[in-house]
Amino acid sequence: MNIPDQRPAPPLSGGEREMLRGFLDFHRATLALKCEGLTDEQLRRRSSPPSTLTLLGLVRHMAEVERTWFRRVIDGEDVPLVWSPDGDFQAAYDATGATRAEAFAVWQAEVEHARRIERAAETLDVTGYQARWDADVSLRLVMLHLIHEYARHNGHADFLREAIDGVVGA
Repeated sequence: MNIPDQRPAPPLSGGEREMLRGFLDFHRATLALKCEGLTDEQLRRRSSPPSTLTLLGLVRHMAEVERTWFRRVIDGEDVPLVWSPDGDFQAAYDATGATRAEAFAVWQAEVEHARRIERAAETLDVTGYQARWDADVSLRLVMLHLIHEYARHNGHADFLREAIDGVVGA
């Protein structure tokens, strides 16, 4: 199976903010691409037992990551995690009974919140408080951290997708 690659190409040159936005959007689109054309059942498939990691679990996790770093840290919003009232980031990985429609709706909404917050920030030097680190962090660090998170989890998504239907690449 060949999935059309319609991801936005990250810029090859440009300002720092443009480059960060471009690479972050590229990695967001890569996660979506890895899930393209699969059923809910396939998206929930644990492809590397005994691990509970699934593609749908990765989407849910990245929704929490977007929410935490942009809304809670940079914007200072007092919002709970989506899938854990106790603040357990691991809860999002449990995609048992989850659906593509629900997970992608939440993830896409959090991505839009993140984009709004980033665009509204005067500079990349804007800071927010990261309670887990007990430190102020810059928007620059948040964007770099998200790129790192997506890149790492997109590597997981590569293996998960290949185990489901043999699709590799991109």
